[in-house]
Amino acid sequence: MGAFGALWGLAGVSLLLGSAVYRLSPLAAGAFSCDLLWYHWAALALVVLFMAYAEGYRGFQQRFSPRVAARAKYLKEHPRFLHVLLAPFFCMGYFHATKRRQITSISLTAGIIVLILLVRLLSQPWRGIIDAGVVLGLVWGLISLFAFSLKAFASKDFKYSPEVPEEES
Repeated sequence: MGAFGALWGLAGVSLLLGSAVYRLSPLAAGAFSCDLLWYHWAALALVVLFMAYAEGYRGFQQRFSPRVAARAKYLKEHPRFLHVLLAPFFCMGYFHATKRRQITSISLTAGIIVLILLVRLLSQPWRGIIDAGVVLGLVWGLISLFAFSLKAFASKDFKYSPEVPEEES
């Protein structure tokens, strides 16, 4: 049951990220159907660089992906029916996590939803410019999630915390 939970958790998170890449890629490509002026190209370069660093490297590679992999490994070793059933949400830290992790995960998700709604209000090429940066960050996230997951399950000394309540870690 634990191995299934870990696999389901990682697959669910990957499908969520992959779905966003699939849905946003055509919108990002749509920016290039417009006549882009120099300031559009400058904005594109800045957004892509910023999102690669902030979302891809800092958000996913340094925080989200190692934690998701650690929680998947924890789930494999400590399976509970409800945790396995809701494994993607477990791996993202929505429940059975430290209070700080739960608040951070829920707040971050709420913030992302607000940003999504705001970006939808933009017209092309601006929406596509922002979506290009988001797609890059999400692809970076998928790659880092895959790499950290391999590391978590292939090595005995995976040093990232699953951030579960203290009495159970």
